[in-house]
Amino acid sequence: MRVVMAGVVVGLFLGFNPALAAAAEGGGDKRLVVNLPPMMRDHMLANMRDHLKALDDILAALARGDAEAAADLAESRLGMSSMDAHGAAHMAPMMPVLMQEVGVALHHAASRFAVTVREAETDPPDKGARRIYGALREMTAACEGCHASFRLR
Repeated sequence: MRVVMAGVVVGLFLGFNPALAAAAEGGGDKRLVVNLPPMMRDHMLANMRDHLKALDDILAALARGDAEAAADLAESRLGMSSMDAHGAAHMAPMMPVLMQEVGVALHHAASRFAVTVREAETDPPDKGARRIYGALREMTAACEGCHASFRLR
């Protein structure tokens, strides 16, 4: 029974992600290949690892009840104000337009998250938590959307 349920859950997940579904069905990876010079590829991969670390640090701050730290991390490491530090102006011309748009969506979502976290401090606890989780989901949805659509080479 557990194996059947796990298969159903995996099937539902793969159904939401065409690239993963195609790979699971033996169709191969259907994501768009983005060819970058090795130095740019390494830089972009380092940025993505830092984005993941920033999300982890944000979750750690939220877990310890430090909303201000979570907001500061979101803005400084992922928000619109972080784009210069990530070399966005140099990286963008190397990316397909849709990839650029998804990246900018992540940075906008992170800036909105920072505002939401600060504003949610005055909400009733359940409402504030839902707003924070929703704003966090906007960030991770941008990440997932990009990773599901593109791959670097």
